[in-house]
Amino acid sequence: MQIQKYEERLRVAMLQSDVAALDELIDDDLLFVGPGGQIYTKQDDLQLHRSGTQRMSQADWLAVEVRHYGAVCITVVTAQLSGTFLAQPFSGRFRYIRTWEEREGIWRVIAGSVSVVTAESP
Repeated sequence: MQIQKYEERLRVAMLQSDVAALDELIDDDLLFVGPGGQIYTKQDDLQLHRSGTQRMSQADWLAVEVRHYGAVCITVVTAQLSGTFLAQPFSGRFRYIRTWEEREGIWRVIAGSVSVVTAESP
């Protein structure tokens, strides 16, 4: 399966807070840096969705760049997002970088980060 299809599955799972799908797509040893510099694990991420602490009302992937390195792929996703986090609304353009690894024919996110894209960013 092309990594873009995995990115689409991840987008839908994030938008729907589909914890079962997220559990399949995220590696157990995930390290993820949030927009404020916080470090999250897989369990942190699943709990954010399970509890409703994070809810997305919009998750549109505007651009997806992919680099393949054998059993590893790096994706850079520019997204338009909106929703709530810790009961505070958010909306804007964000950029994810994710490291995907293939093991036994299954791709999972092993690392990533997200940052706010400012008006001046390309």
